[in-house]
This record gives sequence, structure tokens and C-alpha cells, in this order.
Amino acid sequence: MQVYSKLADLMKKSNYSIQEVHKRTGLSRSTISLLRYNKVARIDFASIAKLCELFHCNVGDLLGCSAKKLA
Repeated sequence: MQVYSKLADLMKKSNYSIQEVHKRTGLSRSTISLLRYNKVARIDFASIAKLCELFHCNVGDLLGCSAKKLA
């Protein structure tokens, strides 16, 4: 199983840049970039909560799970 981020889709839908998400959530630009490009190894609950609040979504809208490993 592979967990992946759907942040890129949410950002595109809301027309938010990495800088805009940073300003609105207080998360570091590097954390947002790693999530956006699915390069992150782990994320804490507080970060997930901030992103879900910003995008008015639930965890399933932010993170997905795939049976096959992503490249």
C-alpha cells in the first residue's frame, strides 16, 4: 500500500500557490512542496488539520491510498 497526497489537486482547484498555502496555514514552504510533489515521508496531525481547514475538506480529500507503489 502507498499513501499519497492530493494536495496538488486541491491547490489547483483553489488556485493557490505554495506561498499562498504557506501564508494561510503557517506551514513551511518545504513541507507544502514535499506534500504537493508526493516526496514527504511523514506528516503530523496538526499539519493535516491545518490543510483540511484551509481547503474545507476531510482527510480523505487530502490523502489517498493506492494498492500499487507510486513512482
